[in-house]
Amino acid sequence: MNFDPRAFRDCLSRFATGITVVTCKDAEGTPHGMTVNSFNSVSLDPPLILFSLARDARSLASFETATSYAVNVLSADQMDISQKFSSVGVEKWQDTSWSDGELGAPLLADVMATFECYPETTVDGGDHIIFIGRVEQCSQNEDAMPLLYYAGRYAELADN
Repeated sequence: MNFDPRAFRDCLSRFATGITVVTCKDAEGTPHGMTVNSFNSVSLDPPLILFSLARDARSLASFETATSYAVNVLSADQMDISQKFSSVGVEKWQDTSWSDGELGAPLLADVMATFECYPETTVDGGDHIIFIGRVEQCSQNEDAMPLLYYAGRYAELADN
């Protein structure tokens, strides 16, 4: 049987996901961030989350050595932030409102939720590295609606 990687990717695109921007600071205090939709909870006790980064991601080394990182869950009106942090060669932090979190990682303004984490471990995930973080702080905006990604494009929830 021949496995078709393109068909696999197309099938995965049928799973709607939320969109996050993961952030950290490197040893010099420079902020780094990337748009990521491979995020989910792992455990409630202890509180653990995971996200994965491609092995060729420009900021991979910064996340591997970070003392903390944050997962910023984007709201429906933050498509521009998602696009900015998924682009190469743009100044991601220019005109982006953010502040330092309790653990030192950048927190984006007006997001739906934030998870501030200490690194727990990393796991080899083929062409990705899986980051598992221990959540130390979290907050949410109960009035915000999520920004979603489905079938290769942005989407929003529909009211029923």
